[in-house]
Amino acid sequence: MRTVTVGLLGCGTVGQNVLTLIERRAAIFADLGVRIEVAGVLVRDPAKPRDCPPGTPLTADPAFLQECGVVIEAMGGIERPLALLHPSLRSGRPVITANKALLAERWDDLREYALNGKLYYEASVMAGTPVIGPMSTVLRASTFTRLQAVLNGTCLYILTQMEGGKSYAQALSEAQALGYAEDPPTLDVGGFDTAHKLTVLARFCADGNFRYEDVEVQGIEGVTLEQVQAARARGEQIKLVAELQRDGDRWHARVSPQSLPDRHPLCSGGASRNAMVYEGEECGTLLFAGGGAGGMVTASAMVGDLLDWVIGFPGHVPLH
Repeated sequence: MRTVTVGLLGCGTVGQNVLTLIERRAAIFADLGVRIEVAGVLVRDPAKPRDCPPGTPLTADPAFLQECGVVIEAMGGIERPLALLHPSLRSGRPVITANKALLAERWDDLREYALNGKLYYEASVMAGTPVIGPMSTVLRASTFTRLQAVLNGTCLYILTQMEGGKSYAQALSEAQALGYAEDPPTLDVGGFDTAHKLTVLARFCADGNFRYEDVEVQGIEGVTLEQVQAARARGEQIKLVAELQRDGDRWHARVSPQSLPDRHPLCSGGASRNAMVYEGEECGTLLFAGGGAGGMVTASAMVGDLLDWVIGFPGHVPLH
C-alpha cells in the first residue's frame, strides 16, 4: 500500500464534497494499492465552521503544497490559484481543477502541462457529466463539424422561470436568493461563464490554441418576457447557446440567446439540464446531458480525475 499525499485549494461547497468523496471511496483506492492522505486544505479562515471529515487539516499557510503528490484546486479565481499551482506543475506533479476561467484565460501558462498530461479538468465543463473525456479520446477519430451546448445552470433557471410568466428581474432575484447566481451575476447572465467553457471545449475539437478572446459573447440580460412568451407560442424555447462551427477557413465560436424548436435536442433530451450536441462526420450526432453544477456532482468528476491519475491515465490533452 503506497500513500498518496493530496493538497486541496479551497473548501467551499465543492471542496467539502471532494473531501467527503475521497473518504467515501477509500476502499476503491485501497483496491488500487493506494491510501489517500490529505496533507492540507488551504482556506482563508481555518476557524470557520465547515462540513468536513473529522481531522481535516485546514490551514491558511500554503507551505504544505511542497509535500503533496497531487494538488486539487477548488478555490476559483485566476491569479491566486495560478500562482499556487505553478510550483507543482513545474515540478512535474499533476493538478486537478474545475476552474474554467483559469483554463480559458491563462492557457499560455498551462498548455505545456496539459500537453504533457499533467492537467486534469473534466469538471471544468458540465461538472460530473463527462464531455471532455470523450472529446479528448474516442471522438478524435471523427471529423468534427459542429457543437451546440447549454452550459450555464443560472441562465437555464432564469429562462425557465420566465417561461412560467416571471420577469427577468424576478427570475434573477429568485436565482440569487437560491444561491444559483452571484451578486453581481454578470459572469453567468453576461454569458462569460459559458464562453469560458466553450473555449475549453474548442481546444479538443477545433484548435488546441483556441483563444477565449475569439468567442463572441452576448448574455441574456436583454431577453424580455414578451420574447420568451412569443417563442413559447411558436413552439420554441429561448436558451443561452454556446455554438462552435466552421466558417470558411476559420472556426466561429459564439455565445448568445437563441430560440430553438421544442424538438431540438437541447430542449427535449437536455430539458432542464446542461446539455451538448456534438456533430462529427463519422460519429454522427451525439447528445450529452446531465447535471452541470452542484458540489457533489462537480466533486464526482474531480475525484474521478484523481482515480484516473492513480491508475496511470494521463490528464486531458488538447489538440496538438
